[in-house]
Amino acid sequence: MPFRDQLADAVSRALATMATDRGLDVAVAAADVHLERPARREHGDWSTNVCLVRAKGAGTNPRALAEALVEVLTASPPPHTVSVEIAGPGFVNFRLDDGWLHDALVEELALGEEGYARPDIGHGERVQVEFISANPTGPIHVGNGWWGSYGDALARVLARAGYRVTREYYVNDTGGQIRRLGESLLARHRGEAVPEGGYQGEYVTELAGVYDGPDDVTAAGRWAADRILAMIRTTLASVGIVFDEWYSQASIEESGAVDETIALLAEKGLVFEEDGATWFRATELGDSRDRVLRKSNGDATYLAGDLAYHRDKFLIRGFDRVIDVFGADHHGQVASLLAGVEALGVPKGRLEVKLGQMVSLVDGDEAVKMGKRAGNAIPLDSLVADIGPDATRILSLMSSLDQATTFDLATVREQSVENPVFYVQMASARIGGVGRKAAERGIARAPLEQVDLSLLTHERELELLRCLEELPEVVAEAAVDRAPTKITTWVRRLAGLFHGFYHDCPILAEDVDPALTQARLWLVEGARIGLAIGLGLLGVAAPEAM
Repeated sequence: MPFRDQLADAVSRALATMATDRGLDVAVAAADVHLERPARREHGDWSTNVCLVRAKGAGTNPRALAEALVEVLTASPPPHTVSVEIAGPGFVNFRLDDGWLHDALVEELALGEEGYARPDIGHGERVQVEFISANPTGPIHVGNGWWGSYGDALARVLARAGYRVTREYYVNDTGGQIRRLGESLLARHRGEAVPEGGYQGEYVTELAGVYDGPDDVTAAGRWAADRILAMIRTTLASVGIVFDEWYSQASIEESGAVDETIALLAEKGLVFEEDGATWFRATELGDSRDRVLRKSNGDATYLAGDLAYHRDKFLIRGFDRVIDVFGADHHGQVASLLAGVEALGVPKGRLEVKLGQMVSLVDGDEAVKMGKRAGNAIPLDSLVADIGPDATRILSLMSSLDQATTFDLATVREQSVENPVFYVQMASARIGGVGRKAAERGIARAPLEQVDLSLLTHERELELLRCLEELPEVVAEAAVDRAPTKITTWVRRLAGLFHGFYHDCPILAEDVDPALTQARLWLVEGARIGLAIGLGLLGVAAPEAM
């Protein structure tokens, strides 16, 4: 059992004793005991605010309740407890011996890569993560592919936290953009200039050179879109992004699902006709204005298609939760989409929309262009070829989704501590190097039960142990907050702590006691497991050599 759970259980039992012996209404389940690590180490290893939470109901003040709790816990202390102290208005702080960290290492080693840091947050809930969904009118470029790593890493984190996850790409293979693509393709096929507003990229010229289909803009557009989609699949696979579903927008529209969805909203009194158009009463569900579902010319709007698509997600395919990852340019569509999904009978909060803010890439003093239609975008393929798939992923997972950020590619190419990718992967390579050097010297790790981990007392060792112990909590927070960047932050911290340990705590040097060598070898293995889990959640390789 993780030490945090042991501590919560001890606090819960102490409060139950106080409820029985002193008649105080303070009993609380272990799961409801809030514990956190104090921001300053001198305040102890763990702290709980349970006395501040329960004092009012018990008819006493938090400080007095804390004094009583400390008395009970001191009489029957949790494992590894050195002291239990009152802090501030009623916090209870625990100071522990180093043994709790050694026990945490044993637990991590026993569970290994597959079993460690698997908090059951999702409880088997079916969640769909839809991300990228860029129009298949051109290759994936930096602008529309940047947040792909976020969607994929989020799916990995959720799966590790107990959700049943499906990754989906919504293929916008119909509508005006496909006709414009067809017009652009046919123009190039005839040797003519691309019409205004069309697609200018070299890829259009290349596709036009092999096109042998009918002179029909829709047919030509869909033909091109199919081939562009194949390029997109290949590009995304090169950075480790593989979708479970590629869902066609055309299939939604051609199935009659849009008409069915509008009819369902009409049955609920949420549709009205005005100026020849069909409108959704979105204001009745919190939107700033009502929205058009079908234009006066009979064409369905994007909103109508999106509502039909989300009805399919929730009410037909039966996902419990859907997380859409959109670009910031979709901001104006979010309120109407949420309102419409709720109107269809999906409980509020089951649809989550995450908006990725603008990201700027620079290469020294030169800005990296993002546009597509003008044909001057930087393809994602080019970025991956330049800095590699691992660097591409880590770079895009260093900042929060909701923060506008600028990254300098020149820094990423440097093999130095300033390069976060190099710094993290060098820690993995150093771990691999320890294993190779030990094998060369004929030094094998002894069975764990025969190794004295209590020898790990150097501050560098203890800091590394503390970081490894936190990983299950970090995974849980990343899942709850939908923030895989928390994993990136933890991985970078672990790498830094391992570099410090590697520098200050010799492992295989001849003057190191063999018993200490064995303990440190197991700590290295713990670091390897933690780094492999963390980098795996980010979709990044953990190299054994560089």
